[in-house]
Amino acid sequence: AKAIAAVYPDAVKNGQLEFGIVEDIAAPHAHDKVVVADPPLDYVLHTASPFHMNVQDPKKDMLDPAVNGTRGLLESVKQHAPSVKRVVITSSFASILNADKLSPPWPGKVYSEDDWNPITWEKALTDPSNTYRGSKTFAEKAGWDFVKTEKPNFDLVTLCPPMVFGPIINDQTLASLNTSNQRINGYLSGQLTAVAPTGVHLWIDVRDLALAHVRALTVPEAGGNRFFTLADGIYTNQDICDILRKHFPEIKHRVPEGKPGAGLGLKEGEYFVGDNSKSKKILGLTYRGLEESVVDTAKSILELEKKSA
Repeated sequence: AKAIAAVYPDAVKNGQLEFGIVEDIAAPHAHDKVVVADPPLDYVLHTASPFHMNVQDPKKDMLDPAVNGTRGLLESVKQHAPSVKRVVITSSFASILNADKLSPPWPGKVYSEDDWNPITWEKALTDPSNTYRGSKTFAEKAGWDFVKTEKPNFDLVTLCPPMVFGPIINDQTLASLNTSNQRINGYLSGQLTAVAPTGVHLWIDVRDLALAHVRALTVPEAGGNRFFTLADGIYTNQDICDILRKHFPEIKHRVPEGKPGAGLGLKEGEYFVGDNSKSKKILGLTYRGLEESVVDTAKSILELEKKSA
């Protein structure tokens, strides 16, 4: 909260931006107090859910905060903030993706909002990647189940982004970079000395995702919808390295060369893609290209590197 306040001091000063602290989002009634506001709240964005691979206890560290945190928030809004018209939840492509079909990357598959990750609770306990994917899947389903069974005054919107790249605006450290941007920093800093396999090759710029959240609140037709928010086309780690070497020649020696221009090394139709047409049609979104996003991300990371030096 202090870091965000430092970026927006005027908004804090004029009362436009206020903070309430939730000690533990998985605890019962954790959100009861923070959803009570004067004037009363109109909308709620729920973006808080753990994304990291340092999982000691899958249930306690990731599954419970995601699922109970989502359900608990919706219960608090229903009970204590009846003025709320809409809740928007940041879900993930992890709740859409079928991880059993990553290798090979499901040739010809077009993912959309109609797809759900088929992961089971038992499988979600097996390793950190499955725990994360399970947490997002079960949390989003918990949200839709709540609206269906509890019939609150508000409607629900969920957004399902894949990898999120983009410039950093708040006062972070290199160690606290979001998981997606850590990949760009790894190549930029020389920590990653080879171009690794890409894995999930869909992405979105954080600025487009932020706008998607605003549109999800303000566009009436968005209510009751799930949106797969992603940029056009695909990205690869090779593409990231190619862009970094092109635009930042002064640190080119730190970025692995790999096989320039090789991309995924697959032909179109030999890998899965995503359908973002619903988000374009209803939310009116257009999406930034990879080069712009990677360059702007790298500039902000290098600026952070200077401050840290």
